[in-house]
Amino acid sequence: MMAHALVAKLWNYCNILRDDGLSYGDYVEQLTFLLFLKMADEQRHPPFNKPSAIPRGYDWAELRKRDGDDLEIQYRHTLEELGKRPGLLGIIFRKAQNKIQDPAKLRRLIVDLIDKEQWSSLDVDVKGDAYEGLLQKNAEDVKGGAGQYFTPRALIAAMVEVMAPRPNETICDPACGTGGFLLGAYNYLADPKHYKLDKAQKKRLKHGTFYGIELVDGVTRLCAMNLLLHGIGGDSDDELPVVTKDALAEKHGEYDLVLANPPFGKKSSVTIVNEAGETSKESLVINRNDFVASTSNKQLNFVQHIFTILKQHGRAAVVVPDNVLFEGGAGETVRRDLLKRADVHTLLRLPTGIFYAQGVKANVLFFDRKPAEDRTAWTEKLWIYDLRTNLHFTLKENPLKRSDLDDFVRCYNPKNRHQRQESERFRFFTYDELIKRDKVNLDIFWLKDDSLEESSNLPAPEIIAQEIADDLQAALEQFAAIAEDLR
Repeated sequence: MMAHALVAKLWNYCNILRDDGLSYGDYVEQLTFLLFLKMADEQRHPPFNKPSAIPRGYDWAELRKRDGDDLEIQYRHTLEELGKRPGLLGIIFRKAQNKIQDPAKLRRLIVDLIDKEQWSSLDVDVKGDAYEGLLQKNAEDVKGGAGQYFTPRALIAAMVEVMAPRPNETICDPACGTGGFLLGAYNYLADPKHYKLDKAQKKRLKHGTFYGIELVDGVTRLCAMNLLLHGIGGDSDDELPVVTKDALAEKHGEYDLVLANPPFGKKSSVTIVNEAGETSKESLVINRNDFVASTSNKQLNFVQHIFTILKQHGRAAVVVPDNVLFEGGAGETVRRDLLKRADVHTLLRLPTGIFYAQGVKANVLFFDRKPAEDRTAWTEKLWIYDLRTNLHFTLKENPLKRSDLDDFVRCYNPKNRHQRQESERFRFFTYDELIKRDKVNLDIFWLKDDSLEESSNLPAPEIIAQEIADDLQAALEQFAAIAEDLR
C-alpha cells in the first residue's frame, strides 16, 4: 500500500471521530498509542520473534478481544500502566489519556483500521511517510496550533543538503518538535547516492547518531513514534533518541551538527499563582555562566545554547526570526560574540508565508564553532542569500517547494564553500563592514522591491492579503508581549 493511500484511509476515519469533538491532534495521538501496541504485538511473532517490552495483560491481544465498556476500561488502564514504565514505553505513553468517548468507535479503530495492516512488514518509507503525512495534516489545522512544531519539509531538505552530514557524526536538534530535522538528516545519510554505509554505520544510524530534545510531553511522543516508524531507536531503552526536558536549562552534550528551528514566541515567562489565587507572570531570564547575555528572549537564548553544544569545528544551521538579527541590548551582545567566536558564514533570508505559525519573518543562520584563539574574529565574510524580496509564497496556493531552494543550494556550494560567486541574490559582507553597522545589525537588504516601484508588479490579491494579515499578526504579538511586560 502506498503512503498516500494509507494516510487517506487513516484520515477518513478521523472525520468520523471529529463529530465526537476529537481534534486532529488528539486523533494522531490515539493512533500513536494503538500503532505502538499493534507493532509490539507483530514483533513477537515470526519472522521477528522479539520479546515484547509490553507487560502481559496490557498488550494488543487484550484490547482486540474486548468490546463496549470493558474495552474502554482496559484501554484506560493500559495507557496508565504503560505511562509509568521507563524508557521508550514511558516516552510514548507518559500522561496518556483515552480521548475516544465512544467504545464502539474505539473498537472500529482497533479492529477495522489498525489490526487489518501488518505495520511491521510495511516498507519503512511507507510507514514513515504515512505518519509524516498525518503530522503535516495536523500542522495545517490552524486551531490546533501544532504548526509551531512543524518546519516546511522543503526547507529542511535544503538545509540538510548544504550541511551535508557525514557518517558517524552526532546530530542534535534541541527543539526537535516532531523530528523533521533528524529525519531529514537520516534520509540524507541513508541515501546510497551520498554514502555506501557498512553494517556498523547502518547500526549507528539507528542508535548513537540522533539526539532530540523537546519541551512538551505530547510532542516528544509524536517525535519518538515518527523516528521509530522510520527505523530509528526502539531496540534498546538505554539509548533514547528523544527526551522531554527544557533544553535551555543546561548544556546536554556536545555534537558535530546542530539543526534546529527553535519555537517562535517573544518571551519566556512562567505564570505564578499565589495563595489568594491571583496570577502574575514572571519573565524567565536565563542565567547561565556559559552564555554571554542574560535575556528572556527565547531565540537569542537558543542561539547561545546551540553554540555551547557544538563540538570544536561543529556546524550549526538554525532558523531564527528577524528580531535576532536587529534587536539591540542582549541581541547586539550575542551577535558581536558569535561573529567573534564562530565562523558565521551564511545567512538565508526566508520568504514570508511558508510557516504554519502566522506572521513569521525568518532566516536561517549557518555558523561553525571555532577554538578559543587570540584573534579579532573567526568570521571573515558573511554571505547573505535573499530569498525574500519579490518572492511570494502561501501555504495552500503556492507552497514553498524544494526546487525553489535550488539556486540557494548551488550558491552555497556545499562541496567547497570557500569558492563562492556573488550573484543578484547572493552577496557577501566582510567582518569589518558588519561590525561598523549600528548595533551590528545583520538585517541587510540590497534588492529593489518591485512592488514598491510600479503597481503592475504587485503579487496576487490573496498573497497581498495574507502578507498584510501576517504583518498585523506579528505586530499584535509584539504589542501583547510589551503589554505583558508592562503589567
